[in-house]
Amino acid sequence: MITQLSARYILGFDGSRHVLVTDGHLVFEDDRILYVGTDYSGPVDEHRDYGQSLITPGLIDLDALTDIDHMIIDSWPTPETAPGLQWSRDYFQNRRHDVFTPEQRQTVRRFALAQLALHGVTTYMPIASEIHSAWAETFDELAGMTETSLEIGLRGFLGPAYRSGVNVTDDDGERVVLFDEEEGRRGFADALRYLDYAAELDHPLVTGVLLPCRIETLSDDLMRDTARAAVERDALVRLHCLQSPAEDDFLSERVGRTTLEQLADTGLLDARLLIPHGIVIDALEPAATRDGGPLDVLAHNDVSIVHCPLTSFHYSKALKSFDAFKAAGVNLCLGTDSFPPDLIKGIDVGTHLARLVEERLDAGRISDFFDAATLGGAAALGRSDLGRLAPGAQADVMIASLGDFRDGAVEDPLRTLILNGSARNVTDTFVAGRPVVVGGRLPGVDLEGLRAEGQALFDQMVAAYSERDYRGRATAELFPATYPAAQQAAHQAAQQAEPVDEHAGPRLPSQL
Repeated sequence: MITQLSARYILGFDGSRHVLVTDGHLVFEDDRILYVGTDYSGPVDEHRDYGQSLITPGLIDLDALTDIDHMIIDSWPTPETAPGLQWSRDYFQNRRHDVFTPEQRQTVRRFALAQLALHGVTTYMPIASEIHSAWAETFDELAGMTETSLEIGLRGFLGPAYRSGVNVTDDDGERVVLFDEEEGRRGFADALRYLDYAAELDHPLVTGVLLPCRIETLSDDLMRDTARAAVERDALVRLHCLQSPAEDDFLSERVGRTTLEQLADTGLLDARLLIPHGIVIDALEPAATRDGGPLDVLAHNDVSIVHCPLTSFHYSKALKSFDAFKAAGVNLCLGTDSFPPDLIKGIDVGTHLARLVEERLDAGRISDFFDAATLGGAAALGRSDLGRLAPGAQADVMIASLGDFRDGAVEDPLRTLILNGSARNVTDTFVAGRPVVVGGRLPGVDLEGLRAEGQALFDQMVAAYSERDYRGRATAELFPATYPAAQQAAHQAAQQAEPVDEHAGPRLPSQL
């Protein structure tokens, strides 16, 4: 089937970079793009005109939240409340369990995947919190999510996360890492089983990958086995590291090596490695780019950095700096890592963080960030047929409306979308030529019902923090409201008890 899409603006690809086509057409047959330009006269089975919209490649999110929103409760805590967001030693040793049933966990996955799709993401690599699981992810959980992903129509690079240790708040409030190597071996076995499952499934929208958790939660042996399996099976590996000075402290104490030394020594630099977030590297320091410096090591080993600007911003961090990493030859791609899974908003925040870090107005160009969300993601995945609209590429497409009055005047369509809009401007997407988001909806998905289910599960998740807290604090203490709840009953009683002065003016809020 040949489909033609038309719009005021299309972001095509000339073989080396994205280029803007005005009043253009995008034509694809089944899952492959045939034509991008302004004058198509070939056969068409279906034509869709999106008017005042921008058609771009679908967004590639390589640290994509596939969980219920947790950013809203862990981005702001004070030093006094923050330790309560981890497991306690007692919970680790005696009481750990799944907060959700397997069925509820699949609802969480459906909720998250629907969010990704509606935010214009067409290709994703998942990340989810293990804090409300008995340990980490399982084969069965990821197999179930795979079915949901295919049902919605997203392109997934998937595998269960695994670890042999967990960050714990000790009885004195200090952070430590406690290990259970048997759990780590069980998780790794599930990860290998998923690679086999994905290979047997042989579906173009599913690729098996290895997704170990944070580097400080992996034993030496588990890292070495991961590296060996990745090389033998030519599988991508994504490992969260270079995101906290505490990593080096933990690793130095346990194995006597820094993070980069550990990556090299265990063989992970020989694998096809993706690293979120890289923010502990100060690329503006001359030592960072010298021979053998961190950027030199990353670039020469073809490591991709998954920059998550919105998450970094929430945690008062920034990549230092996007431009310096790029200039050093490090492949940059983007992720969300948290809610909202909005890469448009992430690009907006990222460009402004880059300016703050560099202290110059021309830092962090929008084109460079959008390249990271498309071409950089495709390069990290080893997929030259993704992240671009060009003949022969996959028909993974995002359409964002610029027709709302609140979008303002269109100066440059992509710049207007990034600076004036968000991923909520997305009206339609296609993955491998199949419509996924249609008119801002997901056909076949009851979004209102799913929203209600998601809210109930979110409330259940929040309530479970108290049983893990090292001091057993109540939910209201761990997550205090922005403002205290109004004491309506007491307020009304006080009003009834006070005599009314007929000559008094209206009372100010501070008098109530």
